[in-house]
Amino acid sequence: MKLYNLKDHNEQVSFAQAVKQGLGKQQGLFFPLELPEFELTEIDAMLEMDFVTRSSKILSAYIGDEIAAHQLAQRVKAAFAFPAPLAQVTEDIACLELFHGPTLAFKDFGGRFMAQMLSYISGADEQITILTATSGDTGAAVAHAFYGMENVRVVILYPQGKISPLQEKLFCTLGGNIHTIAIDGDFDACQALVKQAFDDEALKQAIGLNSANSINISRLLAQICYYFEAVAQLPQEKRNQLVISVPSGNFGDLTAGLLAKSLGLPVKRFIAATNRNDTVPRFLASGAWQPNTTVATLSNAMDVSQPNNWPRVEELFRRKTWRLSDLGFGAVDDETTRKAMRELAQLGYISEPHAAIAWRMLRDQLQPGEFGLFLGTAHPAKFKESVEEILQQTLPLPAELAERAELPLLSHQMKPDFAELRVFLTQL
Repeated sequence: MKLYNLKDHNEQVSFAQAVKQGLGKQQGLFFPLELPEFELTEIDAMLEMDFVTRSSKILSAYIGDEIAAHQLAQRVKAAFAFPAPLAQVTEDIACLELFHGPTLAFKDFGGRFMAQMLSYISGADEQITILTATSGDTGAAVAHAFYGMENVRVVILYPQGKISPLQEKLFCTLGGNIHTIAIDGDFDACQALVKQAFDDEALKQAIGLNSANSINISRLLAQICYYFEAVAQLPQEKRNQLVISVPSGNFGDLTAGLLAKSLGLPVKRFIAATNRNDTVPRFLASGAWQPNTTVATLSNAMDVSQPNNWPRVEELFRRKTWRLSDLGFGAVDDETTRKAMRELAQLGYISEPHAAIAWRMLRDQLQPGEFGLFLGTAHPAKFKESVEEILQQTLPLPAELAERAELPLLSHQMKPDFAELRVFLTQL
């Protein structure tokens, strides 16, 4: 598999290099040189396969002979050790529940697959430092995926006071090879620190720097697989008019869905659903890219005003000669989010803010004869305080959260100061 840097097409790397490097020169994202596509008959056959077998075939189409098929299948089986079921909400809408993994969020798929790939391609004596920023769920997924791994140190930056208390407990109570830093700023400030670190060549070499953000190609490819799993669970008649609404912050999830469509998965259209951090919806409406200052919302994992994965979306549309005008979009405020959560509860489905936004967009834009899926990206209990307040009902804590809820936080605190972060990283 060859990948090229979106900012410098002359920089081309293997899959293994892309996984280890994370970013290319000038902080450029890696993108597949070849865009594989399955025949319709192949797609039909794949939709009859089990999740792991089908996912191995999808990932092989991108990775090629860099990893032997049986080795890849083994790693996929270890990574995807939990289901991604559909929950029917109304006659023409269902939720793809991606929160049945160990940290109760969709990030478990990408985080665990990346951990499997990194352990496969790294030498036993190779020291790796994973540095990543999180707006909520990435931190937990990455921390748990790499926890206890020899030769891997993980440093996670998150905006202090801007993620839910239970999200924080999930990854800031582990210790060991997991180091967490609460940054006095927003997610974009955390992301900027990560990018500065990757621009520091001496630091990169000294500590074997890598990123586990959705910018890492291994995480992105893993996420393609659950779109196929969603369609596989639908009856044939619902597959032909399928609309998928994706709660969007850093836009990795939407990129993965579009890559699934590029492979031949029958999706009529996608909807990019955002909160008040609406850079992309405004861009799609006006053609002007004008990021505003990030604002804090109920759907904190989507509080991103400069989404990293958007250049990949544009590149895919360019390469496939698709029209950006065919992409559905919309943004809602917190009051509308609350209303959507209450409406879903009245339909008998308890949801959290991110999925509720995707549902609201889907409900508003679904046409007669279409069938809609929206992504449930996190378990409602991860947002226990806000969900209970909005719905006026008590949520039981899943075991994964209950066992960490009372543990002390082990986080460091830091200003958004790269010099201070650099010292911390070199002294680990």
